Amino acid sequence: MAVQSRAARLAPVVDMAEAEEREAARNLGKCQTLLNQAEGKLQSLHQYLADYQQQWITEGRQGVSGQWLMNYQRFLAQLETAINQQNQSVAWNRNNLDKAREIWQQRYARLEGLRKLVQKYLDEARVAADKREQKLLDELSQRLLQRERN
Repeated sequence: MAVQSRAARLAPVVDMAEAEEREAARNLGKCQTLLNQAEGKLQSLHQYLADYQQQWITEGRQGVSGQWLMNYQRFLAQLETAINQQNQSVAWNRNNLDKAREIWQQRYARLEGLRKLVQKYLDEARVAADKREQKLLDELSQRLLQRERN
C-alpha cells in the first residue's frame, strides 16, 4: 500500500513534467517554423538575384545607359546586403532551433524517467500485493488442512 502511494504522490510531478514537455515541443515547432520561413525568404532573395542577373544579361546584350548600370549596381548591392542579413537571420533561427531541441530533449528525458519510476513503483506494489495474496492463500490452505486433520 505504501509503495502504491509513492506512485500516486508522483502523479502531480508527472503531470507538471508532461506540461513542460508539451510546452517545449510547441516551442520547438515554433522555432522550426521560423527557421523554415527565414530559409524560404533567403531562397526567394537568391532567386530574385538570379532573375535580376538574368535581366542584366538580357539588357546588356541590347546596350544599357550609364544611369541603368548605376541603378543596377546600387540595387545589386542592396540585394546582396539583404541576402547577408537574411543569412544572419537563418543562422540565428537555426541556433534558436538547436537550443529549443536541446530543451525539449531534456524535458522529454525527465518525463520518461518519471514515467519509468512510477511504473517501477506500480510494479513493486503489484508484486507486494501478489505476495500478500499468496501468503493469505497459503495461510487459508494451512488452516483448512489443520481443520481437516482435527
